Amino acid sequence: MRKKPVLTVASLILVITGMAVVGLSVTHIERMNSISGSQVLPEMEFHSNATNAQTAMTYVAPARGDYLGTISIPALNKTLPIFQGTENAQLEKGVGHFEGSVLPGQNDNSVLAGHRDGVFSQFGKLKVGDLLIVDTSTGNFTYKISQFRIVGENDRTVIVPTKTAVLTLSTCYPFYYIGNAPRRFIVSANLIQPPQVTSTLKS
Repeated sequence: MRKKPVLTVASLILVITGMAVVGLSVTHIERMNSISGSQVLPEMEFHSNATNAQTAMTYVAPARGDYLGTISIPALNKTLPIFQGTENAQLEKGVGHFEGSVLPGQNDNSVLAGHRDGVFSQFGKLKVGDLLIVDTSTGNFTYKISQFRIVGENDRTVIVPTKTAVLTLSTCYPFYYIGNAPRRFIVSANLIQPPQVTSTLKS
C-alpha cells in the first residue's frame, strides 16, 4: 500500500515562498508596464497631433545647422539655401529656420529669418501676391505673400501658431539702418497649393 505524501514544514515553506515570488513578479511586471506606458504615451500623443501619421512615424527632427532645402523668390530672381537654426552661424550661410516653428509645408506657422544686408537685402521690392517657393526633401511648397508688417525686435506675434500653413519671413528694419536695427520687417505668405511630394532638389 502506497503511503500518502506528507507535507512537511520545509515543503510548506517552499510553497509559500514560491507563491510570494510569483506574486512579486506579477506586481513588478504590472508596475513596469505602468511606468513604460507613462513614458511612451506622450510621444504617441505628440504623433497623433500630426496631420500625416505616416510622416510622423518616420520624421526625424533636423539638427541645428542642417541643410533643409531652398527658398526661391521669383520677383527678386533669387534662390537661397535654408539651414536649421537662426544663429549667426546659420544666417551667415543663408536663410535660417526658427527651430521653435514647424517645417515648411506643415499646417502651422513656419518661420524663416535672414540678414537685411545679405540674403534678404532686396525685401523692400516685394509686393503682395508675389510667390515664395520652398523646396525641401519632403516636397515643393508654393506660398503667396498676403501682407507685410513692421514690428519691434521683441514682438512675439511673429512666431505664434496658426491654423493654416503659413510662411513667415523676418529681417531687420530699416533696411539701410547703421548699426543694430531696432525693428523687424515681416512678410506673411499662405500656402496656395497642395504639396508636391517629389522634391526637385539635386543631390
